[in-house]
Amino acid sequence: MSRILVVGRSGQLAWELRRSLLPLGEVSAVERPEVDLARPQTLVPVLDRVRPDVIFNAAAYTAVDRAESEAELARAINAEAPALLAREALRRGALLVHYSTDYVFDGTKPQPYAESDAPGPLGVYGASKLAGERAVLESGADSLCLRASWVYAARGRNFLRTMLRLGAERERLRVVADQIGAPTWARYLAEASAQIVARALRERAGGAFASALFHLSAAGETSWHGFANAIFERVRRIDPSIALRVAEVVAIATADYPLPARRPANSRLACEAVRERFGIEIPHWSVGLDLCLEDLLAGAQR
Repeated sequence: MSRILVVGRSGQLAWELRRSLLPLGEVSAVERPEVDLARPQTLVPVLDRVRPDVIFNAAAYTAVDRAESEAELARAINAEAPALLAREALRRGALLVHYSTDYVFDGTKPQPYAESDAPGPLGVYGASKLAGERAVLESGADSLCLRASWVYAARGRNFLRTMLRLGAERERLRVVADQIGAPTWARYLAEASAQIVARALRERAGGAFASALFHLSAAGETSWHGFANAIFERVRRIDPSIALRVAEVVAIATADYPLPARRPANSRLACEAVRERFGIEIPHWSVGLDLCLEDLLAGAQR
């Protein structure tokens, strides 16, 4: 059985990884105050103690707008910490799995983005994540970089939970309708990651492993406006007793809701490569939303 280290213990993806990775080995997870990714060197004592065979970097600086004024902090966490993990993985002979984002693209392509498409981040957050994935892939360590989009879960800070909160407070919401992507349930992402790593470990054992970058998101597409409407429709269907005040979700343009950081209009990721190598395909985003809401609402009733 492998020793597995998950960097990030309580984040939405890290929480799901801790469950999904249990069949593969002994799972340890760390976060602040034990490690401080703003000071990446704090990871080294943990690596010395755990001696992992596989490292999952599920931690990141994700405050997209605040990153515009905290560029140094965003780079430390999203670029320098992954670079250190890659160096340490190479030195220790470990496999590193690192997560990246659709924000490495500018969103102007009319079709879904492939791994071979040139990146062009629009802001500090995307640039810091791009620097992190490049540091990992250029390190020489055995590594997999997995780009995901619009990740959400029943816990943590994400669009789903924000909509549920606002929908209980307000009768009318304004939601952007000209940004397109695939909402991806963190549990599906974690389960897919576990299957990928199980296969990658067999490849390594057989001397056939090759480091690579893959896109890994749910099938299908929608807008943030479409996602919000789907959330409210499903909540009312699953449990009509849930108190939702929202009666209208108004579609607006990105320009009508200015924020410090620009967002890509197209966040769709082409996921054929991960399917071809590992046989992995995440189900349609609407399936994940149904299951996530059933899990969330059942937990709220317990």
